[in-house]
Formats: sequence, C-alpha cells, structure tokens
Amino acid sequence: MNRYVTPVRRALFGHPARSVVFAFALVVLGGAALLSLPAATEGRSSAGSVTSLFTSTSAVCVTGLAVVDTGTYWSGFGEGVILGLIQVGGFGIMTMASLLALLVSGKLGLRMQLTAQAETKSLGIGDVRRVLLGVAGTTLIVELSVGAILSLRFRFGYGMSHGDAAYMGLFHAVSAFNNAGFGLHADSLTRYAQDPWVTLPIAVAVILGGVGFPVLLEVLRHRRRQRLTGRRGWSLHTKLTLGTTAILLVIGTVLICLFEWENQGTLGAFSSPRKVLNGFFTSTMTRTAGFNSVDTGALRPSTLLLVCMLMFIGGGSAGTAGGIKVTTFAVLGAAILAEVRGEPTSAVMGRRLAPHILRQALTVALLGIGLVMAATLVLLTVTKASFEAVLFEVVSAFGTVGLSTGITADVPASGQLVLTLLMFIGRLGPVTLVSALALRERTRRYQLPEERPVIG
Repeated sequence: MNRYVTPVRRALFGHPARSVVFAFALVVLGGAALLSLPAATEGRSSAGSVTSLFTSTSAVCVTGLAVVDTGTYWSGFGEGVILGLIQVGGFGIMTMASLLALLVSGKLGLRMQLTAQAETKSLGIGDVRRVLLGVAGTTLIVELSVGAILSLRFRFGYGMSHGDAAYMGLFHAVSAFNNAGFGLHADSLTRYAQDPWVTLPIAVAVILGGVGFPVLLEVLRHRRRQRLTGRRGWSLHTKLTLGTTAILLVIGTVLICLFEWENQGTLGAFSSPRKVLNGFFTSTMTRTAGFNSVDTGALRPSTLLLVCMLMFIGGGSAGTAGGIKVTTFAVLGAAILAEVRGEPTSAVMGRRLAPHILRQALTVALLGIGLVMAATLVLLTVTKASFEAVLFEVVSAFGTVGLSTGITADVPASGQLVLTLLMFIGRLGPVTLVSALALRERTRRYQLPEERPVIG
C-alpha cells in the first residue's frame, strides 16, 4: 500500500506550490458541498452542482462573480458559508494552516515554513512566523475597523436594526478587504453611490488588502523605525507596489471620469463631486475587488476596455488581489524602457533587476494573455453575448475581480465551468508559477553558442 501512497503524496505535497493548489481545491470542493445542502438556499431546495461549485470557487478565489443573487438566493447559513470561504481564501489556505500549527505547537516545521513562504512571499524562512502573526493582526484590525464604520452608517444613516447593520457592515468589510466583491444587494453598491461614508471605507479596505501583506507590514515596521532613527528605507518591492498602485489609481480615475462624465447611465446623473467619487471608486474596484457603484453594463466601450486593462494588471503580490500584479507590470515597463534606451540591463529606482526576474514577469504576463484569449474563444462559441462582454467577463474571472456586464447568469453551464476554472487558475496560477520557477532555479555549468534571430 505504501508503494502507491508515497508517489501520490509526493505528487501532491512534494512542492510547496502544489500543496497550496491542493489545499485550495479541497476548500473549494468542501464549500461546494456545503452550498449544495438544502439549508444553504432560501427555498430549501438544493442548489445545482454547477451553481454551488461556481459560487464556492468565486468565494475561495475572492472573485465575486455570481450566477445567482447572493442576498436573496442563499439563506443565512449559505451566506455564512460564503463569508467563511471568502475569509479563508483571502487569508490563504496555507497561511491559515500555518497559524493553526502555531497555535497548537507554538512552532513551525521546515516544510510548513516553506509552504507558508510560498503563500505569503516572505523573503526568509525565519520571517514566516512574524509574517503570519502580522497577517492575522492586520486582517483583524482592518476588517473590524471598516466593519464598525459601515455598521454605524447602516444603523444611523439607513435605519437598520443593530443586528442587521452589524451583519451588513461586517460582511461588506470582509468582502472588501479580501477583494472579493460579494455584496448582499442585487445591485451591489449602486444604492450607496452618493454616500462617501459607505463607498470610501470600502475603497480603503480594498486598497489595503490589494497592496499585499508584505507591503503593509514593511510600511508599519519602517514607520516605527523612522520614529527612532528619522530614516525611512523601503524595499524596492514596496516602492514599486505603492508607486504603481497610486499611478494606476489616478490614471484610472481620470480616464473613467473623462469617458463617463456625460453618460447618463453611469456618472452623468451625479453632481461633479459625486462623479469624481464614483470615478475613484470604480478605478479602485478594478484592483480586483468587484463592487460597483454604477451600472457596469452601461459603461461605454472605451471604459470597458480601460477596466479590462486595469483588471488584468490587478493589485499587489501576496495580497488578496488577483491579476498579473502591479510589480510584474512595473518590471515589464522597466525592461521596455531599458531596451528603448539601448541599455544592457533594466533598472528601477536605482536598483538593477536580475535577469530571472524579467523572465518570470514575462512568463506570467504572456501566459495570462494566452489564457484570457483561449477562454474568450471558448466562451464565444458557447454563448451569444457580444465580444466585448465576453472579454470583460473572462478578464474579470482571470483577475479575480468580479465585475460583470450582467451576462454571468446567462452563460450556459459549460461556459460557467470555464469561468470557474479560470477563477481558480487566476487566483493560484501566478503565485504557483512564480514559486515553482523560483524554487527550481539552477545555475547552468555551460553556455550554448550565441545566435541572434531577426526580431520584428
């Protein structure tokens, strides 16, 4: 028996990246089983297998795409399952397992540390315990703080009962920080489009969750150090993540306002300050959050294309956001700039980028483009929706965003299964691929003869 068990165990757990994928798959299947129970739906009739699997994958992969209305289709038990899946998915299966190991034994084994390192992107094995505890503390503080603000607003601004306001606030806070985009209203947050006390806290939670845990922890750590030494020395990763995120947020806000300013179906019906507010909110949600304060289906084609580009880029590494990540985008931009200038190496902010970093960024980006194109082609053959709507849906699934033009429920079961697989790959693909590439890196003891093919 051991002859057969050992190879299977090695195939599933022999590499930290494979362990992450296997753990996520188990949680997805477990969530689908729970959502298939009659108690999970309002009508006490079991949800279909495709609906359960799609919703579970969307929650665990913190996407937010839905084939049914979360607030009316699922019961309180079903909503609780979805909320739990969002929290587990955003926090990271391996991170959660590592924390449980810490609580039980007070220490981490080498394999558990390597597995946690693959999920959290910590730079050294000795840092894993500190990172895990920091992740737990950061998650708790942000979610409770944003949940409290939202609960107070729902209670005193909209007359909800204390229980309903607390539940609404906590649900949306957890969904926002984990960049999930699940809401309890069929129209997402459009009813709160002119209320900054709802939209801004959610936007802040999305940004904090999207930049990544290593960035948040480093900013907090160096802030304390700056008080003692007066110096602030952020790593290149933190500088790239914060700088690129800020630039993309500003560009997205400006262009969305420019494209939609007179569109009566979106921003045109608001006053100028509210137009800017919702332009910023929409730009923030493309960081892979998925909430919408305006009708996404009413966006102009130019805005849809812009949102597709922002969704594909995504947010920060080792956070709750998806996409190819802003650091990947920044590294590729640095490589292009160096090539245009004729420089032999790429540099960013006074630091030279290692060649293998450029190869990893190029691999992630090109595989992402290929996956999006292939999925778009498949969906165009099984649905009658327009090309722009299908492309938007596919990019939203790959980037684990959750924004939709409204075609998700109308896609046939085969198309929904394609989107399910795309969400799973989009959430785990980049982290698994980069982890595998990094751990397999080896030095070649010889060099092949050089030859230059014609490019362009």
